[in-house]
Amino acid sequence: HKALRQSKRRMARNVARKNKYKGLVKEFKHAITAKEFDKAKTLLPKVYQSLDKAAKTNAIKFGKASRLKSRLTAHLKTP
Repeated sequence: HKALRQSKRRMARNVARKNKYKGLVKEFKHAITAKEFDKAKTLLPKVYQSLDKAAKTNAIKFGKASRLKSRLTAHLKTP
């Protein structure tokens, strides 16, 4: 019973972290598509922060976070 409560709590936490980084990534991509590069530059540190937090807490794997950061930064450099 206790394990079930713990896993539900952890799942909710992980889903919240995943949704946060996914929302920020989506917002960043919309900014790039709309040619709002200043907005994208201010969003990038927030995206990095949420990806690092998700990777640190094992909501996503470290490699996935690194890959996303690399690709998003490449989008910003080559519009």
